[in-house]
Amino acid sequence: MERAALDRGQLSRGRRYALAGQVGPITVSPGRISAPVHDGDPDRPHDTVVRVGPLSERQWDRLLDALAAKAGHIAALLDREMPPELVNTAEDAGVRLLPGYGDLEPECECPSWDQPCRHAAALAYQTSWLLDRDPFVLLLIRGRAETELVEELRRRNARRHIAVADAAAPVGTPAEEAWAAAPAPLPAPPAPVPGAPLALAPILAGHSAPGVDAEALGLLAADVASRARHLLAATRAELLAPEPDAWPDAVRLAASVPRSPAVERLAEASGRAAELPRAVRAWEYAGPAGVAALDAVFTPPPEVTARTTAALRAVVDGDVKSWRNRWTVGRDVQLRHGPDGRWYPFRRRAGAWWPAGPPRTDPTDALLDLPPEGSDTERR
Repeated sequence: MERAALDRGQLSRGRRYALAGQVGPITVSPGRISAPVHDGDPDRPHDTVVRVGPLSERQWDRLLDALAAKAGHIAALLDREMPPELVNTAEDAGVRLLPGYGDLEPECECPSWDQPCRHAAALAYQTSWLLDRDPFVLLLIRGRAETELVEELRRRNARRHIAVADAAAPVGTPAEEAWAAAPAPLPAPPAPVPGAPLALAPILAGHSAPGVDAEALGLLAADVASRARHLLAATRAELLAPEPDAWPDAVRLAASVPRSPAVERLAEASGRAAELPRAVRAWEYAGPAGVAALDAVFTPPPEVTARTTAALRAVVDGDVKSWRNRWTVGRDVQLRHGPDGRWYPFRRRAGAWWPAGPPRTDPTDALLDLPPEGSDTERR
């Protein structure tokens, strides 16, 4: 929309509407996004819709075949993770997953003739933040719900393994020849097993022992199985990567099961129990890089400091103060320059700085894309 809009003013007003929380609950269905958007009076909203062209059955068939051919993609999707290379995989299959402007049809009951109007622009911005939080919404917009997609991937993955096994099935060798032959090389590792991990805690609870927490043991066993499953499809670089330090690994484990009672024991064992909730939030937004940005303190090059300060002051009315790799905007917003070169937004809550959104490559984008305090798109 930003590249094709005729009136940039409507986009600016739409972004302000989104930041001010003037977009109501968003309803997402295949090919359609809708929400009530108001101009300041919540009792008189405008019914606003953005239609997105869904993929055809032939396009979905090509995309699912391409996904089923990549074990890493299947393992990630079955674990409800969105592979970063998914868009490139779709393009290689001749499918454009991310919609272009020609795929978007904004509709609004307001009297404006602009395309898009400020209400449709606000809905588009709010949806972009929603996609940052849950990328599976993009697949729903394009025509397939998450459960339907995962089930179809399981079927195709199972058929593919059966076909590969049938093609590789040996015709058989007489026992005498096999015994006399030189030792054969070991077979390749087994393929990842589809399906959700088995809930081990209820099974282990019936075999309790003094000092053994069945919930915690089940959590660790399931985590080991999940990591082994990913290693089966890992690249050589991933296999040779060093083991993570204890703190990032504790954060990763806590983020995978945030509501488990075992997390309390994990927090105590880490020695940083008070910091764990903020670190989990950072992991949810950006993984290990987010945790690194939470703790990192360093001095960027002078030109980076000067350029960033000038850019932020150009887009905000409040005070901008910088210290090392951190820029505080007003009283309650802060941007941190991470070791990976990206910009991480934070908000002050109860005297502490909390991660407040995904990182951006530009500091002004990280600031302007920051969801408003208390909005539905900001993680809790």
